[in-house]
Amino acid sequence: MPLFDKFLAAIGLAMAAFATFFPWYAFLHQDEFSMPRLWQGTTRDLPESPGRDVPSVSPLAMADMDSDTAAAVDRLTTATVPGLGDAPDHGPPDPEAGMDQPLPGQSEFRLMHVVNGRALIEDASGLYIVRVGSILPDNSRLATFQERNGRWVMITSRGEIYEEQ
Repeated sequence: MPLFDKFLAAIGLAMAAFATFFPWYAFLHQDEFSMPRLWQGTTRDLPESPGRDVPSVSPLAMADMDSDTAAAVDRLTTATVPGLGDAPDHGPPDPEAGMDQPLPGQSEFRLMHVVNGRALIEDASGLYIVRVGSILPDNSRLATFQERNGRWVMITSRGEIYEEQ
């Protein structure tokens, strides 16, 4: 056997021995191979830096308020609330009255295609795949699909009908 082949065989055996025993060495000596900790202590000190100028602070946010500032702060919370005597014939407001109102920013949509119980709809912000029970962009739910005169229609929980385009 040539000397070069013996040399390659010895290198191969050494690599195999290293690959066999090194994982055990690393397992038994984990402190030598572990990642260093970022913070050795439980606290950290921030570097000293000059304070920043704050352009506007509410007087209520100031912790060291003097008596002149405290006297100038208006602590009365104000809002516009309908008075009880403004409309005696209307009675108390109905909390369910505004539930059918669409949320701001919601737009109309159109039915593009229906297949396998799912529909592709389009509105100003993009395309969506919906199925029965899904919430639609106008805040209603998809109630059902029907085929009318060879075309698919989508009926919402509000009773609105959208035809396939």
